[in-house]
Amino acid sequence: MSLYRDEGVVLKTVKLGEADRIVTLMTKNHGKIRAIAKGVRRTKSRFGGRVEPFMRDDLLIAEGRSLDVISQVVSISSYAAHICMDYDAYTAANVIAETADKLISNEHEPATGQYMLLIAALAALSRESHCPQTISDSYVMRTLAQAGWTPRLSSCTVCGKRDDLDYFSVSGGGILCSTDHTPDSRRIDLVGREQMEALVEGDWNVLDRAPINPEIRRLVEEWGEYYLERPIRSLGLLDS
Repeated sequence: MSLYRDEGVVLKTVKLGEADRIVTLMTKNHGKIRAIAKGVRRTKSRFGGRVEPFMRDDLLIAEGRSLDVISQVVSISSYAAHICMDYDAYTAANVIAETADKLISNEHEPATGQYMLLIAALAALSRESHCPQTISDSYVMRTLAQAGWTPRLSSCTVCGKRDDLDYFSVSGGGILCSTDHTPDSRRIDLVGREQMEALVEGDWNVLDRAPINPEIRRLVEEWGEYYLERPIRSLGLLDS
């Protein structure tokens, strides 16, 4: 089997047999991959906790016919050690990992920009840089924007008008004016528009100024569900 080396973040793991796990990773140069970590569930596993969710590792991987096999793992950043000690950070990290997993459907397709967003969000959570839920909200909006689903926030998506922008439509792609708003649109005020724009741009000068409006958080959840074509179930934990 041929080998390749890459760095990656563990998104999730699934038990396989009595001692193995299937590990889903977002890697820097190979996109999303799934690989078997053999014997990792044994007490004396040579991998230890290095293939647990939210770990960033340097990996040597052997190509397989259906699933690749992890041969070596060296930890780069143990985001999990800090994230798992705080419930809010842990639930936010689950939102981030679930979104990354659902956004990238095809394996072994490079997505370096998405990888950089992922490690930046997890690093911010582990350092307690900002409110955990705001970090995950911003990640959802930024990662979808990078994939091509950027909400239009400066003018009406129907007529292009730049005033009376009092509504937001997820299915309509962003802001609507009072004249052209649709039945499914929600009211949004100036503060809400500023917060939504800051989430998309990662503008922490704005985001750290005040808590995110609950209505904006609902719009983030709906935006993610609509464009991923499936719900981000971990967001429900943040709302509970």
